[in-house]
Amino acid sequence: MSSTLERHAVAQGPAVPQRHAVGLGELRVGEGPAVVIRGRVSLRGRGHADASAVLRERHVPVVVVEPATAADLPAVAELADGVVVGASWTRDIPLVRAAAALGLPVVVERRPGASLEEWLGLAGYCAAEGDGRVILCETGRPDLGLVRAARSASGRPVLVDVSCDPGLSPAAVAAGADGLILSVPEPVTSTPSRPRAVVPEEAPYGVPDGAARGSGDGGQAGADWRVAEEAVTLVGALLRDEAPTTLPACRQAIDRVDAALATLLERRAALAGRVQQIKPVGGFAGRDADRERAVVERMAVRAPRLGQARLAPIMNAVIEAGLHLAEERAAH
Repeated sequence: MSSTLERHAVAQGPAVPQRHAVGLGELRVGEGPAVVIRGRVSLRGRGHADASAVLRERHVPVVVVEPATAADLPAVAELADGVVVGASWTRDIPLVRAAAALGLPVVVERRPGASLEEWLGLAGYCAAEGDGRVILCETGRPDLGLVRAARSASGRPVLVDVSCDPGLSPAAVAAGADGLILSVPEPVTSTPSRPRAVVPEEAPYGVPDGAARGSGDGGQAGADWRVAEEAVTLVGALLRDEAPTTLPACRQAIDRVDAALATLLERRAALAGRVQQIKPVGGFAGRDADRERAVVERMAVRAPRLGQARLAPIMNAVIEAGLHLAEERAAH
């Protein structure tokens, strides 16, 4: 390896930290539901822009900042929830060391071409230089195959930066990502924007006010946020285990599962409508009791605690709802 920092990091080895979750602002990354962070800000490529002025314009719930030079670090320490060790400068030893020592959670991006061992070694180095709060982040053209391996080998939370392609969000969550991260879009005007409050009762799944309505920092940014939020809600509900310990957290987990259920039920109803168009005898008259029993039996394998006896009336209601919908559409 050509980098002194990476040689030192790999020599340390990917030590597993005691904590498996990291607080980032009001979020808990690494346990519970997957999260979406729409708050990555890079100070690179901005010339001699004042870091404090740039960061004070950003009105999102959680901000993680990639510094350009050591001169940016006081502003990062004051105004950011976390500091980013950017993929393009992991070999800048003094800046990595100074960033890790700020006392903030450190988001360690993987350098293009870096191996899993190098990535985890750098994370271990940052943990040793700081207070141990380190989050891994796969970025650029992400190798999603490394996400689950990195989390398993290190015990650290792993984010995937989907700024370049939000359409990767579902795959990233399915690959085991603890969260998704989106860059804050550049302001469309030099006029400082008014801070926007988060309004949970109006913004579904925690979408900041403005993003949910396609306003503020642009309709595309809001659309990208919704893609990411849908991924952590729907895919996360299917694949991510949760063990909430408070009533609000339990209700939020149930809401995510209900969202996934509603989406699947709507899709099932649409497919059932297609079946009615294809079958020689459609509607209630064309029901196949043997097939319905087989469906319940297969579902009971996936839901053994419910069992066939409890699943049978549920699936009967689902099937009848689909048939009624198909009949209503056929009548129009």
